[in-house]
Amino acid sequence: MNAWGSNHGAFSYGHVGAELISLASILRIPVYMHNVAEQEVFRPSAWNCFGTVDLEGADFRACANFGPLYG
Repeated sequence: MNAWGSNHGAFSYGHVGAELISLASILRIPVYMHNVAEQEVFRPSAWNCFGTVDLEGADFRACANFGPLYG
């Protein structure tokens, strides 16, 4: 984590990890480092076409296929 910038920070009340991962999938940002249970994470139904066993890999494959939402 020493290579990560010190300007990363967030404050929240409660457990919002699943909501942030869902938002990232809607914005087509792959997420691969989290400790959120699989059943709590919502991903668009189109993500199922890219695999259901390796969900983090499916994130990268779906985002590569659909491209960035903005940019």
